[in-house]
Amino acid sequence: MTGKCPRILSIAGSDSGGGAGIQADIKTITMLGGHAMTAITAITAQNTLGVQAVHQVPTQMILTQIESVVSDIGVDAIKIGMIGSADAARAVADYLTRLDIPIIFDPVMIATSGSVLADGNTIAAFGKLMDVASVVTPNLPELEALGGIDAISAHGCHLVVKGGHGEGPLVVDKLYAPGGLIRCVEGKRFETSETHGTGCTFASALATGLGGGLDLDAAFEQAISFTRSAIIEAPGLGGGGGPLGHQFVTDFQDDR
Repeated sequence: MTGKCPRILSIAGSDSGGGAGIQADIKTITMLGGHAMTAITAITAQNTLGVQAVHQVPTQMILTQIESVVSDIGVDAIKIGMIGSADAARAVADYLTRLDIPIIFDPVMIATSGSVLADGNTIAAFGKLMDVASVVTPNLPELEALGGIDAISAHGCHLVVKGGHGEGPLVVDKLYAPGGLIRCVEGKRFETSETHGTGCTFASALATGLGGGLDLDAAFEQAISFTRSAIIEAPGLGGGGGPLGHQFVTDFQDDR
């Protein structure tokens, strides 16, 4: 780390509506005191109602963006979100093997609106990214698609199982080491549709904490608190699942 602020690189897709992806990552990293850098993997036409179009960025351009910031500014932690294609997933994973920093992989498959953001070939290539990841952060449907806890843990990474897609009055977020469960955090479930970008927010908050020198347990706790606080502060924009209120979080009063 530079001693000024953690340098966090987000490798993810752009959300034109500003609720998820690169835009959510920049807001989160900035609000938590980091310097946000980006390697854009895809450009989406997207709002609170859904994804209208996706344009994939060529793999070489993704790698060039990464190398550009790594070679000059440096990176303390990386967050990976929407990866765009199987070829990009494999190439990014190969590049990241040379870096010895925390890498958070949020295996984005489907947007909050239900729009598909990763095809079968891309999901099959996620194994390469899990091999290099420090922590993988699936929601419950993504966890099932990736084969469950044991299948992900077999890649040697830590795992956060996010409980937002579960049922009941409590959201339960679980942190696993390769050897088993090490932390469980419960919070009351918010009855709201203003949750667009929660997965991106959590993963980039976790990356910022780790890049800033927090241990995994403290970074996990901070990421949960920031995400919940941003849900509480959601400004109510758009006609569908609205974005979080990252810019209004002044402390972590997440009403857990």
